Amino acid sequence: MPGHELIIEGAKQNNLKNISLALPHNKVIAITGVSGSGKSSLAFDTIFAEGQWRFIESLSTYARLFLEKLDRPDVEAIHNIRPAIALEQRNPVKSSRSTVGTATEIYDYLRLLYSKISAPHCPKCGRELKIWEPSTVVKKLIEKYSGQKALILFESGESLQSLKQRGFHRIWIDGEVVEIQEAEKLNKDEGERLKDENSSEDSSFIIHPSNDTSLLTPHSLLFIVLDRLIIKDEPRLSDSVEIAWKEGNGKVRIEIPGAPPLSLIFSSSLRCHDCDIELPKPHPLLFSFNHPLGACPECKGFGNTLKYSEDIIIPDKDLSLADGAIEPWSKPAYRWWYRQFAKWAKARDAKKILDVPYKDLPAETRELIFKGNPDFYGVHEFFEELEGKRYKLHVRVFLSRYRKPVVCSLCGGNRLQPGALSYKVGGLNIAELSKKPLSQLSIFFSGLRLLEYEREMSAEILRQINLKLNFLLRVGLGYLTQDRLSKTLSGGESQRINLSGQLASRLTGTLYVLDEPTVGLHPRDVDMIAGIMRELADIGNTIIAVEHDKAVINSADWITELGPGGGGKGGRILFSGWRQDFLKSDTLTAAYLNNTASIPVPKYRKRGSGKKLFVKGACGNNLKHIDINIPLQTLTCITGVSGSGKSTIVGDTLYNAVAKAFKTANEEPLPFKSISGIEYLKGIKIIDQYPIGKSPRSNPVTYIKAFDPVRKLFANTAQAKNLGFGAGHFSFNTEGGRCEACAGAGYQRLEMYFFEDLYVKCEECGGRRYKPEVLEITYNGKNIHDILEMTVEEAVEFFSRLPSVTKGLKLMASVGLGYLKLGQPATTLSGGEAQRLKICAELRALNRRDYLYILDEPTVGLHPDDIKKLLGVLNGLVDAGNTVLLVEHNLDVIKCADWVIDLGPEGGNEGGSIVAEGTPEDVATQKQSHTGKFLKEYLA
Repeated sequence: MPGHELIIEGAKQNNLKNISLALPHNKVIAITGVSGSGKSSLAFDTIFAEGQWRFIESLSTYARLFLEKLDRPDVEAIHNIRPAIALEQRNPVKSSRSTVGTATEIYDYLRLLYSKISAPHCPKCGRELKIWEPSTVVKKLIEKYSGQKALILFESGESLQSLKQRGFHRIWIDGEVVEIQEAEKLNKDEGERLKDENSSEDSSFIIHPSNDTSLLTPHSLLFIVLDRLIIKDEPRLSDSVEIAWKEGNGKVRIEIPGAPPLSLIFSSSLRCHDCDIELPKPHPLLFSFNHPLGACPECKGFGNTLKYSEDIIIPDKDLSLADGAIEPWSKPAYRWWYRQFAKWAKARDAKKILDVPYKDLPAETRELIFKGNPDFYGVHEFFEELEGKRYKLHVRVFLSRYRKPVVCSLCGGNRLQPGALSYKVGGLNIAELSKKPLSQLSIFFSGLRLLEYEREMSAEILRQINLKLNFLLRVGLGYLTQDRLSKTLSGGESQRINLSGQLASRLTGTLYVLDEPTVGLHPRDVDMIAGIMRELADIGNTIIAVEHDKAVINSADWITELGPGGGGKGGRILFSGWRQDFLKSDTLTAAYLNNTASIPVPKYRKRGSGKKLFVKGACGNNLKHIDINIPLQTLTCITGVSGSGKSTIVGDTLYNAVAKAFKTANEEPLPFKSISGIEYLKGIKIIDQYPIGKSPRSNPVTYIKAFDPVRKLFANTAQAKNLGFGAGHFSFNTEGGRCEACAGAGYQRLEMYFFEDLYVKCEECGGRRYKPEVLEITYNGKNIHDILEMTVEEAVEFFSRLPSVTKGLKLMASVGLGYLKLGQPATTLSGGEAQRLKICAELRALNRRDYLYILDEPTVGLHPDDIKKLLGVLNGLVDAGNTVLLVEHNLDVIKCADWVIDLGPEGGNEGGSIVAEGTPEDVATQKQSHTGKFLKEYLA
């Protein structure tokens, strides 16, 4: 039917080969194929880009002045496209102010909730406070003290004479009612006596209403007796309280004689009269750590402050002061600071201080070195001196190297000012509530008991909170806490937060483009994501998912496979149709789904060197004092459901501890009891998914150092020699032959104040990076720009006779990166592609042995056929005498590991224990292991 299909005609973006296809609306569509086959080019760079462009056309003329410079997707026509939303597998957040709570908007609703129904408590004594009005005061008195005698008092700073003139006759002193006339006489007599004793000329004292009868200044406060009555429901009580409330500026005191006597103070302000502490009125901004009104004044809402760290200032405590233990004083510009200290030490015959390892110096000597004395300047004074020069950029950069975040001493890391933390709902302040995992937060709100008026005021707020919590739990993020920094989330977690937000919005008629939504998910939770995509489609949306996971592809309505290879060998449609027809096809992905193609289980498991890296008593975050054994010279996998503690034990504990021992990092590891086996290692490398560069200038060929021999080739051509060009002229990172308009990047950056900064092709060189005279020089018919436009596989063939060039390129092809262009900007690489490039850089290192390599989900973005290649590379590292430790969910990788450590059983507080440990066959027999249940099928 017309309009029921998304029609793409003549798509030629990137490596797409002029393809045309039709995709059904309101269905789940999986786009699959080997790495580099054109999946993202079709889904994101063509379909989503066109949808985004049409949205941009609806913006203001001012916005389009900038955005019209963007290259439109290279496609002849797209019909029936819907408004498009892309949920990519990346985390764009860099700020420390963004948290899971603010990103999901749950924290915004909590701020509203606390401003409406929270109960204030004195931050010192903990007593609940209340804002009173005359009517509520009267109601309280009648409910609790009906029939009792009472005095109605108000506080005043007027003189006794003025009060008497206004018709007031009695004041309250020392628990007794005193006539003003008598008090005046007493005050006059006492004043005369003090005048005689002290020769004072000022005798105008008044009595202060305290438990003693000391005489104070004329501005002291008095409690005036307004009325004496019996508490009962009659107009006199209301009238007296109203008058006292008005005279006392929103404050009234009720004295009830008896045994013992009772004194009640009611106020319109939130004040604890015992502790003399007043709280600010509740307001949504009071609970915001991103606003000056609510942020902790000490840490400005960050929860920590930057302090100079002894561990960073003195990174190697085995060194003596003479050998440069104080690292900043070893810099040429600051050697004077060491020399003036050494001069003092030698003058005091304390030269041995300079030659002893810093770790062996007494504590008082270390303190002296930092604090200094009148004869020499210490480390603290060194940094104070530089703080005065912070207006210089290089000084700010220098100082930042020696500081690390320390939990704020005022707010204890809670980010908020003390007044905001004094308000509670269900017995918890907003910071305590933010520390709960989302799963426990849901339980908290389901069991929250409220008064009737509180329920009425918060009904809609609680409905929205529960709605968002339910969706976050559905996408498997129940282990996250609201105060978790957004920048610490993985790309998969960030994508699933966005996915839950789309679920909550309940949009229809929308085109969703998802990039591997199962990244970071345990196989147990994959069906849940597939169910959510199905739900979005059922309410009238079109879902396009770029995916490799078998379960997701199997759950799709329509499957499009691109290929047959990557790069120039890809970009063709191998199949596009309904799932039942796809399973009957002969494509590579269909073969893996039908199990006619598979990654074989290894015939034997490597036992390693017999030595182990042993971490005992790890208890950081949610870890339950666990002991981890990593057999050396093996391929070991750490597995478990999301939030079970994998990254905590591997990255935050093991890596930081070993890297600190090798002095390659200064980050403090999370708590553990002991570590052994480091002596069997020569180093440690963590191969993460962070970008290899932050600008388009960085690219694969320079990263793996294969561009240097290419530049030399061009410099040795006759044309280059005649023009006097050297290898530097063929570098786009140095002046000479590069285009100066874009500084060799090929792109120019447009600063956008309403979107992310945009990179557009340089108008001067057309994106070719070099000056025209450099581009005229060729090698075998190709200029330097043509070389950068080659894919890795094309370059391997082109430079087949030059091992110095092809060595690194062949490594890239071996890890499934043969489709990448040599000069492809680093900003366009996925996390998985960046990680595999780093593996190639490690493989280039000759004779590297006894290293521990740590990788976090290296299978991201890989087709099963590419995973087979990756396993060969990782096993190559092990065979060379190294240890490879993976954090992984992919069952094809787990089944090929030599050793598996499964954490769990669940995420968050319910995780952090070792559920199973051993070979994959051992883990598959453990009934309590979620990984084991799925692993059993793969091993079979």
